[in-house]
Amino acid sequence: MNARSERRRVGSHTPTSGGLARAALPYAEAAASEVVQVYVSNSRGWALPAGDPAQDALFRDGCGERGLPVFIHASLLVNLGSPTPATVTRSAETLAHALRRGRAIGAEGVVFHAGSAVDAGHAEAALRQVRESLLPLLDETAAVGGPMLLVEPSAGGGRSLASRVEHLGPYLDAVDRHPMLGVCFDTCHAWAAGHDLAAEGGMTATLDTLVATVGADRLRLVHANDSKDLCGSTRDRHENIGKGSIGEPAFAELMRHPATAGVPVLVETPTEKHVGHAADIAALKRLHPRPAGRGRPAS
Repeated sequence: MNARSERRRVGSHTPTSGGLARAALPYAEAAASEVVQVYVSNSRGWALPAGDPAQDALFRDGCGERGLPVFIHASLLVNLGSPTPATVTRSAETLAHALRRGRAIGAEGVVFHAGSAVDAGHAEAALRQVRESLLPLLDETAAVGGPMLLVEPSAGGGRSLASRVEHLGPYLDAVDRHPMLGVCFDTCHAWAAGHDLAAEGGMTATLDTLVATVGADRLRLVHANDSKDLCGSTRDRHENIGKGSIGEPAFAELMRHPATAGVPVLVETPTEKHVGHAADIAALKRLHPRPAGRGRPAS
């Protein structure tokens, strides 16, 4: 790969309250974000707002001028594996809405959580529901040129359909490994699900397993979050980079692993205004390996 394709753009989840362009663009500049992720609906609700075309255009053009890739995070309520039919229907509608909004604002991908079967006896049916709900959405977004859907493994517990990275194999198989279904890897989720990222080589081994499971080109986004809790806790409580139980050395491994070359990296960490995000973005950029032949030689 050349130096350009090796670049890991680093940014943050970005607030939009007060208007997509009006809020997100100044925030991205203040935090020194090189990539942004936004919600286009309530993160914990089912309402599907149409959006403001003027703000959409300003945001899309503003991100284009700044060279900022854009991602959407779908509502946290989305669960295509739920035993409750109404939840499955609303989840599919929410993803369809996020894909439409993604096309309007120039997003590259829509992140959604893998979901849960909830009940032990519902696991097989849950993956059938994933297939029935996702395949039409994947075919439709392929026909119009995107965005991709990006499945994010969960922190574990609650009959999760995918928490450890190896669980992504059956999940992808359920939709015939459709080319429009990518992966979002969240470090806090992986840690909570039992991947010991803090052990020497632990992040490297986890990413190696991810690549072996899903293929070399399916990882499209990384959520880089430290954790307040112990490995295997199944608790999704984010901490600032290097201040949690995962620790900075693991994030150095993340930033130099071949699987993350060219993949945007986002933080979803605690922040006061933009300050916490700016510090975490700076930390990850500091851990980013310099391209060969540039910068000071290694000692």
